[in-house]
Amino acid sequence: MGLVLVSIGFYEIGAAYAVMLFDLVGPLGMTTYRNVFGATVLLLVIRPQVRTFTRAAWFWAGGLGLSLAVMNSLFYLALSRIGLGATVTIEALGPLTLSVALARTKRSWLWAELAMAGIVLLERGGFDRMDPVGVALALGAATGWAGYIMCTRRLGQEVKGLGGLAVAMAISALLVAPFGLAATGAQLFSLKAIGLGAIVAVVSSSIPYGMEMVALRTVPPHVFSVLMALAPAAAALSGWALLHQRLAWPQLLGMAAVIVASSGAVLMQKETGKRRL
Repeated sequence: MGLVLVSIGFYEIGAAYAVMLFDLVGPLGMTTYRNVFGATVLLLVIRPQVRTFTRAAWFWAGGLGLSLAVMNSLFYLALSRIGLGATVTIEALGPLTLSVALARTKRSWLWAELAMAGIVLLERGGFDRMDPVGVALALGAATGWAGYIMCTRRLGQEVKGLGGLAVAMAISALLVAPFGLAATGAQLFSLKAIGLGAIVAVVSSSIPYGMEMVALRTVPPHVFSVLMALAPAAAALSGWALLHQRLAWPQLLGMAAVIVASSGAVLMQKETGKRRL
Protein backbone atom coordinates (compact mmCIF):
# COMPACT_ATOMS: atom_id res chain seq x y z
CA MET A 1 0.00 0.00 0.00
CA GLY A 2 2.87 2.32 0.83
CA LEU A 3 4.27 1.89 -2.67
CA VAL A 4 0.98 3.11 -4.17
CA LEU A 5 0.91 6.21 -1.97
CA VAL A 6 4.53 7.12 -2.73
CA SER A 7 3.94 6.59 -6.46
CA ILE A 8 1.01 9.03 -6.37
CA GLY A 9 3.24 11.65 -4.78
CA PHE A 10 5.91 11.25 -7.47
CA TYR A 11 3.31 11.31 -10.23
CA GLU A 12 1.61 14.53 -9.16
CA ILE A 13 4.83 16.41 -8.42
CA GLY A 14 6.08 15.43 -11.87
CA ALA A 15 2.84 16.62 -13.42
CA ALA A 16 3.17 20.02 -11.77
CA TYR A 17 6.68 20.47 -13.15
CA ALA A 18 5.53 19.25 -16.57
CA VAL A 19 3.13 22.20 -16.77
CA MET A 20 6.13 24.51 -16.50
CA LEU A 21 7.63 22.91 -19.63
CA PHE A 22 4.59 23.39 -21.85
CA ASP A 23 5.91 26.76 -23.06
CA LEU A 24 9.05 25.02 -24.35
CA VAL A 25 7.72 21.87 -26.02
CA GLY A 26 3.93 21.75 -25.56
CA PRO A 27 1.90 18.87 -24.13
CA LEU A 28 2.74 16.29 -26.81
CA GLY A 29 6.43 17.14 -26.63
CA MET A 30 6.30 16.64 -22.87
CA THR A 31 4.49 13.33 -23.38
CA THR A 32 7.25 12.24 -25.76
CA TYR A 33 9.95 13.08 -23.23
CA ARG A 34 8.09 11.26 -20.50
CA ASN A 35 7.66 8.07 -22.50
CA VAL A 36 11.03 8.03 -24.29
CA PHE A 37 13.16 8.83 -21.25
CA GLY A 38 11.05 6.67 -18.97
CA ALA A 39 11.46 3.73 -21.35
CA THR A 40 15.19 4.36 -21.77
CA VAL A 41 15.84 4.32 -18.02
CA LEU A 42 13.83 1.14 -17.50
CA LEU A 43 15.42 -0.67 -20.46
CA LEU A 44 18.94 0.20 -19.27
CA VAL A 45 18.29 -0.72 -15.65
CA ILE A 46 16.01 -3.74 -16.06
CA ARG A 47 17.32 -5.20 -19.33
CA PRO A 48 14.21 -7.32 -19.96
CA GLN A 49 14.66 -10.86 -21.26
CA VAL A 50 12.21 -10.55 -24.14
CA ARG A 51 13.08 -14.02 -25.48
CA THR A 52 11.27 -15.49 -22.49
CA PHE A 53 8.07 -13.53 -23.17
CA THR A 54 5.04 -15.66 -23.94
CA ARG A 55 2.34 -14.66 -26.40
CA ALA A 56 0.18 -13.54 -23.46
CA ALA A 57 3.05 -11.43 -22.10
CA TRP A 58 3.44 -9.64 -25.44
CA PHE A 59 -0.33 -9.12 -25.64
CA TRP A 60 -0.52 -7.45 -22.23
CA ALA A 61 2.70 -5.49 -22.84
CA GLY A 62 1.12 -4.11 -26.02
CA GLY A 63 -2.10 -3.32 -24.15
CA LEU A 64 -0.19 -1.54 -21.41
CA GLY A 65 1.89 0.39 -23.94
CA LEU A 66 -1.25 1.58 -25.71
CA SER A 67 -2.92 2.48 -22.41
CA LEU A 68 0.12 4.51 -21.35
CA ALA A 69 0.24 6.33 -24.69
CA VAL A 70 -3.45 7.26 -24.48
CA MET A 71 -3.39 8.13 -20.77
CA ASN A 72 -0.28 10.30 -20.87
CA SER A 73 -1.02 12.08 -24.17
CA LEU A 74 -4.60 12.99 -23.30
CA PHE A 75 -3.63 13.89 -19.73
CA TYR A 76 -1.09 16.49 -20.85
CA LEU A 77 -3.37 17.80 -23.60
CA ALA A 78 -6.11 18.27 -20.98
CA LEU A 79 -3.61 19.85 -18.60
CA SER A 80 -2.84 22.50 -21.21
CA ARG A 81 -6.51 23.57 -21.16
CA ILE A 82 -7.69 23.09 -17.55
CA GLY A 83 -5.99 23.10 -14.15
CA LEU A 84 -3.96 20.31 -12.57
CA GLY A 85 -6.49 19.55 -9.83
CA ALA A 86 -9.41 19.52 -12.26
CA THR A 87 -7.58 17.35 -14.79
CA VAL A 88 -6.58 14.72 -12.23
CA THR A 89 -10.03 14.85 -10.65
CA ILE A 90 -11.73 13.99 -13.93
CA GLU A 91 -9.06 11.44 -14.83
CA ALA A 92 -9.63 9.67 -11.49
CA LEU A 93 -13.13 8.74 -12.69
CA GLY A 94 -11.46 5.92 -14.64
CA PRO A 95 -10.07 4.07 -11.61
CA LEU A 96 -13.21 4.78 -9.60
CA THR A 97 -15.48 3.41 -12.32
CA LEU A 98 -13.27 0.34 -12.49
CA SER A 99 -13.46 0.01 -8.72
CA VAL A 100 -17.26 0.00 -8.77
CA ALA A 101 -17.35 -2.44 -11.69
CA LEU A 102 -15.04 -4.94 -9.94
CA ALA A 103 -16.37 -4.53 -6.39
CA ARG A 104 -17.89 -7.68 -4.91
CA THR A 105 -19.23 -6.37 -1.60
CA LYS A 106 -21.59 -3.60 -0.58
CA ARG A 107 -18.84 -1.96 1.47
CA SER A 108 -16.61 -1.78 -1.62
CA TRP A 109 -19.33 0.22 -3.33
CA LEU A 110 -19.70 2.50 -0.32
CA TRP A 111 -15.99 3.35 -0.24
CA ALA A 112 -15.99 4.02 -3.97
CA GLU A 113 -19.06 6.25 -3.62
CA LEU A 114 -17.45 8.20 -0.77
CA ALA A 115 -14.34 8.71 -2.90
CA MET A 116 -16.53 9.90 -5.78
CA ALA A 117 -18.25 12.40 -3.47
CA GLY A 118 -14.86 13.67 -2.41
CA ILE A 119 -13.80 14.14 -6.02
CA VAL A 120 -16.92 16.19 -6.69
CA LEU A 121 -16.14 18.38 -3.67
CA LEU A 122 -12.56 18.88 -4.84
CA GLU A 123 -13.71 20.82 -7.87
CA ARG A 124 -17.08 22.08 -6.63
CA GLY A 125 -18.21 25.16 -8.50
CA GLY A 126 -15.48 24.95 -11.10
CA PHE A 127 -16.70 22.50 -13.74
CA ASP A 128 -19.00 25.06 -15.38
CA ARG A 129 -16.02 27.29 -16.16
CA MET A 130 -13.88 24.59 -17.76
CA ASP A 131 -12.93 24.22 -21.39
CA PRO A 132 -15.23 21.42 -22.70
CA VAL A 133 -12.45 20.09 -24.94
CA GLY A 134 -10.17 19.86 -21.91
CA VAL A 135 -12.86 17.97 -20.00
CA ALA A 136 -13.31 15.53 -22.91
CA LEU A 137 -9.54 14.96 -23.09
CA ALA A 138 -9.41 14.29 -19.34
CA LEU A 139 -12.24 11.76 -19.68
CA GLY A 140 -10.26 10.04 -22.42
CA ALA A 141 -7.27 9.91 -20.07
CA ALA A 142 -9.57 8.34 -17.47
CA THR A 143 -10.31 5.51 -19.88
CA GLY A 144 -6.59 5.03 -20.45
CA TRP A 145 -5.97 4.95 -16.69
CA ALA A 146 -8.52 2.17 -16.20
CA GLY A 147 -6.85 0.19 -18.98
CA TYR A 148 -3.46 0.84 -17.40
CA ILE A 149 -4.56 -0.69 -14.09
CA MET A 150 -5.91 -3.88 -15.66
CA CYS A 151 -3.03 -4.37 -18.09
CA THR A 152 -0.39 -3.65 -15.43
CA ARG A 153 -1.82 -6.32 -13.15
CA ARG A 154 -2.08 -8.94 -15.91
CA LEU A 155 1.39 -8.18 -17.26
CA GLY A 156 2.85 -8.35 -13.76
CA GLN A 157 1.40 -11.84 -13.43
CA GLU A 158 2.88 -12.94 -16.75
CA VAL A 159 6.38 -11.44 -16.38
CA LYS A 160 8.47 -11.52 -13.22
CA GLY A 161 10.20 -8.32 -12.17
CA LEU A 162 9.80 -5.08 -14.13
CA GLY A 163 10.81 -6.40 -17.56
CA GLY A 164 7.24 -6.26 -18.81
CA LEU A 165 6.89 -2.63 -17.78
CA ALA A 166 10.12 -1.71 -19.56
CA VAL A 167 8.87 -3.26 -22.81
CA ALA A 168 5.45 -1.62 -22.42
CA MET A 169 7.08 1.78 -21.90
CA ALA A 170 9.14 1.25 -25.06
CA ILE A 171 5.99 0.43 -27.02
CA SER A 172 4.31 3.54 -25.61
CA ALA A 173 7.30 5.68 -26.60
CA LEU A 174 7.16 4.39 -30.19
CA LEU A 175 3.45 5.22 -30.37
CA VAL A 176 3.80 8.75 -28.96
CA ALA A 177 7.10 9.97 -30.46
CA PRO A 178 5.82 10.65 -34.02
CA PHE A 179 3.04 12.89 -32.68
CA GLY A 180 5.41 14.73 -30.37
CA LEU A 181 7.89 15.35 -33.18
CA ALA A 182 5.16 16.54 -35.53
CA ALA A 183 3.71 18.93 -32.94
CA THR A 184 7.01 20.30 -31.58
CA GLY A 185 9.52 20.10 -34.41
CA ALA A 186 13.17 21.04 -33.82
CA GLN A 187 12.39 22.50 -30.38
CA LEU A 188 12.02 18.92 -29.16
CA PHE A 189 15.83 18.63 -29.40
CA SER A 190 16.58 21.71 -27.27
CA LEU A 191 19.19 20.75 -24.67
CA LYS A 192 17.43 22.72 -21.92
CA ALA A 193 14.08 21.09 -22.66
CA ILE A 194 15.65 17.64 -22.93
CA GLY A 195 17.35 17.97 -19.54
CA LEU A 196 14.21 19.15 -17.76
CA GLY A 197 12.05 16.63 -19.62
CA ALA A 198 14.31 13.77 -18.56
CA ILE A 199 13.92 14.70 -14.90
CA VAL A 200 10.13 14.91 -15.19
CA ALA A 201 10.06 11.57 -17.05
CA VAL A 202 11.91 9.74 -14.30
CA VAL A 203 9.81 11.31 -11.54
CA SER A 204 6.49 10.86 -13.36
CA SER A 205 7.00 7.49 -15.06
CA SER A 206 9.98 5.29 -14.23
CA ILE A 207 9.69 5.50 -10.43
CA PRO A 208 5.89 5.50 -9.89
CA TYR A 209 5.06 2.94 -12.61
CA GLY A 210 7.65 0.54 -11.22
CA MET A 211 6.18 0.89 -7.73
CA GLU A 212 2.65 0.36 -9.00
CA MET A 213 3.54 -2.77 -10.96
CA VAL A 214 5.04 -4.29 -7.81
CA ALA A 215 2.00 -3.24 -5.76
CA LEU A 216 -0.53 -4.60 -8.26
CA ARG A 217 0.88 -8.10 -7.87
CA THR A 218 -0.72 -8.25 -4.43
CA VAL A 219 -3.31 -5.45 -4.31
CA PRO A 220 -6.68 -6.29 -5.95
CA PRO A 221 -7.57 -3.94 -8.85
CA HIS A 222 -10.69 -2.58 -7.13
CA VAL A 223 -8.72 -1.65 -3.98
CA PHE A 224 -5.93 -0.12 -6.06
CA SER A 225 -8.55 1.88 -7.98
CA VAL A 226 -9.99 3.36 -4.78
CA LEU A 227 -6.47 4.20 -3.57
CA MET A 228 -6.02 6.13 -6.82
CA ALA A 229 -8.76 8.45 -5.56
CA LEU A 230 -5.96 10.01 -3.51
CA ALA A 231 -4.49 11.36 -6.74
CA PRO A 232 -6.80 14.44 -6.91
CA ALA A 233 -5.86 15.32 -3.33
CA ALA A 234 -2.17 14.97 -4.17
CA ALA A 235 -2.71 17.04 -7.32
CA ALA A 236 -4.45 19.78 -5.35
CA LEU A 237 -1.54 19.92 -2.90
CA SER A 238 1.02 19.95 -5.72
CA GLY A 239 -0.90 22.71 -7.48
CA TRP A 240 -0.99 24.73 -4.27
CA ALA A 241 2.69 24.24 -3.44
CA LEU A 242 4.25 24.45 -6.91
CA LEU A 243 1.74 26.30 -9.10
CA HIS A 244 0.27 28.61 -6.41
CA GLN A 245 -3.30 27.35 -6.88
CA ARG A 246 -5.57 28.19 -3.92
CA LEU A 247 -7.34 25.48 -1.91
CA ALA A 248 -10.91 26.33 -0.82
CA TRP A 249 -12.91 24.61 1.96
CA PRO A 250 -14.81 22.31 -0.44
CA GLN A 251 -11.49 21.08 -1.79
CA LEU A 252 -10.18 20.38 1.71
CA LEU A 253 -13.35 18.45 2.54
CA GLY A 254 -13.00 16.53 -0.71
CA MET A 255 -9.42 15.62 0.12
CA ALA A 256 -10.54 14.34 3.52
CA ALA A 257 -13.28 12.23 1.90
CA VAL A 258 -10.96 10.50 -0.56
CA ILE A 259 -8.40 9.83 2.19
CA VAL A 260 -11.08 8.23 4.38
CA ALA A 261 -12.36 6.16 1.44
CA SER A 262 -8.88 4.95 0.58
CA SER A 263 -8.14 4.06 4.19
CA GLY A 264 -11.44 2.20 4.42
CA ALA A 265 -10.62 0.17 1.34
CA VAL A 266 -7.24 -0.80 2.80
CA LEU A 267 -8.73 -1.84 6.15
CA MET A 268 -11.45 -3.83 4.43
CA GLN A 269 -8.83 -5.72 2.41
CA LYS A 270 -6.90 -6.59 5.60
CA GLU A 271 -10.08 -7.84 7.30
CA THR A 272 -10.94 -9.98 4.27
CA GLY A 273 -7.43 -11.44 4.22
CA LYS A 274 -7.63 -12.37 7.94
CA ARG A 275 -10.95 -14.16 7.42
CA ARG A 276 -9.51 -16.21 4.59
CA LEU A 277 -6.67 -17.27 6.87
